[in-house]
Amino acid sequence: MRSIDDNDYGTPAIHSLDSLKPVQLEIDGVAVRVPAGTSVMRAAATHRIDIPRLCATDTLDAFGSCRLCLVQIEGMKGYPASCTTPVAEGMKVTTQSAKLGEIRRGVIELYVSDHAPDCVGCAPGGRCELQEMAAAVGLERNRYGIDGANHFRAEHDGIANPLFVASDASNPYFRFDPAQCIVCSRCVRACDEVQGTFALTIEGRGFESRVVASQDESFLA
Repeated sequence: MRSIDDNDYGTPAIHSLDSLKPVQLEIDGVAVRVPAGTSVMRAAATHRIDIPRLCATDTLDAFGSCRLCLVQIEGMKGYPASCTTPVAEGMKVTTQSAKLGEIRRGVIELYVSDHAPDCVGCAPGGRCELQEMAAAVGLERNRYGIDGANHFRAEHDGIANPLFVASDASNPYFRFDPAQCIVCSRCVRACDEVQGTFALTIEGRGFESRVVASQDESFLA
């Protein structure tokens, strides 16, 4: 297990013949030179330019699910995810702007509205990446509140919530709590890419997405 103090570059280093060719680009006005194929996120991290993220980690392949690491690239339409966008020669990247801040706060608001506010399952004084990112993007209040549809209330207005899934502590080594899950797919990807067991998957789409084990069985080993 890596220390929380380790510097996580967001995406893995590139190890290929193509990576032998360096690429020159500009990130927030800073000249950056990295191997070809490197992600914009990793290129920024190598120069201590932090881009907010939740699903990205350099121990797993880029996935681009959290939509928090969006950036602006000169000449490119939209707001591409920095974790899945490779660098290009002469590219000019902006990681902080009023528009990016607005988008990121909107993304975090949606996560927070579906996250148990008391975090009873988190270790006292422990690290909460969701709270860290909320602070990083300057989220001061959640316009949605916690009264709408969510995954941590068993009932809403006296009606049972069919999407509520009880916490599963059947595995002796970990506990799965849907109230704390943001469906970033890290556990599924680690199960696939690192362990090669394919024991976990994501079931459903959109708001109904959830992590399940095998054929929706318990998480008992």
